[in-house]
Amino acid sequence: MTRTITPDRPAAAPEAPPPVRGIRRRLRHAAAAPSYARLTAAALTLFAVVELALVPGSAITAFGVLVCTASLALRATWPAVGFLTVGAALLSFATDGNMAYATIAGSLIGCYTLGRHRVQHPAILVLAGSLAALTVNLVHIDRWARDGSPGLPALQGTDRFSLGLYAETLVLTVMILGAVSTGDAVRAREETRHTRAAAQSRLLEMERRQAAEAERAAIARELHDMIAHSVSVIAVRAESATYTTPDLSPPARDAFQEIAGTARSSMAELRRLLGVLRTGDDTSRAPLTAPQPSLAGLDDLLGQHRAVGGAAELRTSGERVPLPASWELSAYRIVQEALTNARRHAPGAHSVVELHYGPRLLTVRVSDDGPGPDPSGSTGRAGHGLVGMAERASLLGGALTTGRGPAGGFLVEAELPW
Repeated sequence: MTRTITPDRPAAAPEAPPPVRGIRRRLRHAAAAPSYARLTAAALTLFAVVELALVPGSAITAFGVLVCTASLALRATWPAVGFLTVGAALLSFATDGNMAYATIAGSLIGCYTLGRHRVQHPAILVLAGSLAALTVNLVHIDRWARDGSPGLPALQGTDRFSLGLYAETLVLTVMILGAVSTGDAVRAREETRHTRAAAQSRLLEMERRQAAEAERAAIARELHDMIAHSVSVIAVRAESATYTTPDLSPPARDAFQEIAGTARSSMAELRRLLGVLRTGDDTSRAPLTAPQPSLAGLDDLLGQHRAVGGAAELRTSGERVPLPASWELSAYRIVQEALTNARRHAPGAHSVVELHYGPRLLTVRVSDDGPGPDPSGSTGRAGHGLVGMAERASLLGGALTTGRGPAGGFLVEAELPW
């Protein structure tokens, strides 16, 4: 897989997510699908119909059970439907006195949905659920007092305040508390994961921007050195022309002096700019007077690569023509960084450096026979080096392509028009 690095442009559309592996991830992926809520609601409703057929109840009970299960189909798009789900379950329980298995599952899912999407604060949800459970419990106590209940003695007036009669409230409150707390815990975990991912994305973007700025500053320094050399030659030639050409007219002599003065002023501005750009540079770098490298030094560069254990060869095609210094320097730096990446990520691999001189286009191609990019699509070599190479190519109006080579391994290809 190849990709073209284009600095300072809108990001391309995200690639397709990798295949989901593992049982937990498969379940999580399936639960996040939009159809999951409808499918589970349909399955639970079908179970409720079968349960009602086996254990018939009143019309209100059947209505509450079916509303409890069917309303779950809306929980993905309308989480507040959990109130209707739980309310229908409690209505069925209050009417019949026996809670169906379908309503138990439906009410737990409804409470989980309310906590998962934080429709209200968890404490408010639990308090409201406890009050609703207490209301249902009081309805049952009143029925027991009127009609009696198997296993319970006839209730007297003071017996209504016996703690044993309020076990339903305790059980229902514990169920509501557990479901709401689980949903809220899942929500908090998802928010933490998203926050961490957003922070990591911002950090990567900041590092990429800093790398691009640092590379631009380095390129600006190198270009400055070349421009400064040319401007200094202009100043010297213009200054010397007034002395080596005795038959110059006064206007021509003044013009040469003006050219020399302008060149010296430009040199002063360039030195000031260079001082700003080089603030904080590492003192271990090469001295400012060191000549800038060019494609003529590729043999020495490949010799250094071989000296540290790498294998490399240079291939040149097309009619070699003299290039501007900026193109020579950028092509050299791209080859240098590509070989550095090969030593770092594919030690011992054989690298091939190819230069093709075409009509107004220089193509630089560096490939190796190492492991290449990861199967997931990541190059495995993303970092400041690729950003720097892309910046150099972009400043010259070219493009940089990186990825798996035709025969495997890793490929870096830059097209530099001039």
